[in-house]
This record gives sequence, structure tokens and C-alpha cells, in this order.
Amino acid sequence: MSGHGRNRAARAGLILCFAALLGCSREETSQPGAGSGAARPAALKAEVVPAPEGGEIPALVQDARDRARREGRELVVYVGASWCEPCTRFHDAVKAGQLDVSFPALRLLEFDLDRDRDRLAEAGYASEMIPLFVVPGADGRGTPLRVEGSVKGDRAVDEIVPRLEAILARARAAAR
Repeated sequence: MSGHGRNRAARAGLILCFAALLGCSREETSQPGAGSGAARPAALKAEVVPAPEGGEIPALVQDARDRARREGRELVVYVGASWCEPCTRFHDAVKAGQLDVSFPALRLLEFDLDRDRDRLAEAGYASEMIPLFVVPGADGRGTPLRVEGSVKGDRAVDEIVPRLEAILARARAAAR
């Protein structure tokens, strides 16, 4: 490797380290439970966790919310479907690590609209469009802090991210 190549690689490594430090710093100051002795995940990255097929959604969400908080994470209920293009684009972006910088401590509890529609509606997670992202209440039910729908195509993820950031910021502010 030439001297220029080594310098570029070193700079890129420093930039990545600096970005990781900024992400940890921002997360520590804004995360619910930060500074309260909550356990921190070893590697902060956004994640999708499939919801169980059965059970009462409010109880499932309460348990998932409590577990997420203990682990220093934020929980959002995510409703999608395999036939929904913006849903699959967002899901794939999370799985590929493309949203780790924007949402390093985000846990998405994923429900399938086709499978869970009725029980979602009973728990306050009904919507006219998907994907649906909802910050759950302490009782495990849906709140008005939600994002519904997106554009199709390459811009889907870029269209969802700022809207999701906004509801998470509102949830953090309300928790203070």
C-alpha cells in the first residue's frame, strides 16, 4: 500500500472511531435510563426483533419495553408486511447496519400486519398505512407518537429516518 493509501486508511479509521464516540456520547445523554445504572449493550446497533405470534400485545410490548430500557435501548413497535416495499427497504437497511449511526440503541419490535391486524388494532396500533412505527406507552398500548407510511423506491428509508428521529426526540423530551 502506498503512503497515500495508508494515510487515507488511517484517516478513515479515525473518522469511524470519532463517529462511534459521538454516537455513544449522544446516546448516553439522551437515552432513557442513561446514568441510572441501566446495562449497556456491548455493541450498539439498531435491531429488529420479531414479536411472538400469540399473546396479548400490551403485555408483550410492556415486557419488551422494560427489557429494552434495562439494556439501554429505546423500543419502537414496528408494523410491516412482506408485500410492502417501504417496509422491506427499511427492514433490510436495519439488518444491513445502515441505520446504526442514526439509531444506535433502537430496538424495533416487529409485527406482521397480515398476521396481527386484529390484535394490533385492539392494542392501539391500528393505522391506515404501513410501515407503522409507534413509541409505546408505559401500559404497552399505542401512543400518538407514530409514523405511518412512506414513499416507494430508493428514497423510502431516507424519508422515514427523520420522521422516526422526530418521534423518538419527542418521547425522550416527554420522559424528562
